[in-house]
Amino acid sequence: MADDHHHEGEDREHDHGGEGHEHHGDHAHHHHDVETLGAAVMTVSTSRTLDDDPAGDTIAAAFTDAGHEVVTRELIPDDYDRVQATLSNLAGRGDVDVVVSTGGTGVTPDDVTVEAARPLFGKSLPGFGELFRRLSYDEIGTKVVGTRAVAGIADGTPVFCLPGSENAALLGAEEIVVPEAGHLSGLASRDEG
Repeated sequence: MADDHHHEGEDREHDHGGEGHEHHGDHAHHHHDVETLGAAVMTVSTSRTLDDDPAGDTIAAAFTDAGHEVVTRELIPDDYDRVQATLSNLAGRGDVDVVVSTGGTGVTPDDVTVEAARPLFGKSLPGFGELFRRLSYDEIGTKVVGTRAVAGIADGTPVFCLPGSENAALLGAEEIVVPEAGHLSGLASRDEG
């Protein structure tokens, strides 16, 4: 009987910041979570190829190891228009539930991923960058001030922009993106019918 009212109160828990899941036991997901994600991985680099893309490989492996599917891999140069168009196209695809880019988030003149991504975000997810930098601090110390990892919702799809290093890609994908992407994707796409 107590379970009959479970879903009625569930919607009030969305902005719980991680609290409120524990009492579900093994069922620590909400009914709108996307269980098996279709992930798009985009590497931004002028020097790499898809055959030599350790950061992209790391992100892809984090998704597949968790039982998700990588539906596409893209490698594009550090070019504002190409980055923006590719992110927009990937976020708009019906088979893509989450987009993760790697590269172009630093402070050199050709690092344009953040600038290209931000106008696409209907909503920003500042907690991603904050948490990523907090976790990165343990590995790289005060160098985190040059790390501009960002995330947001574009076209109803969570988009995460990670740095280009393999370590950063591993940390971001395994510790933050893969654990939260299903929940965020489910919430972000709920209004779409």
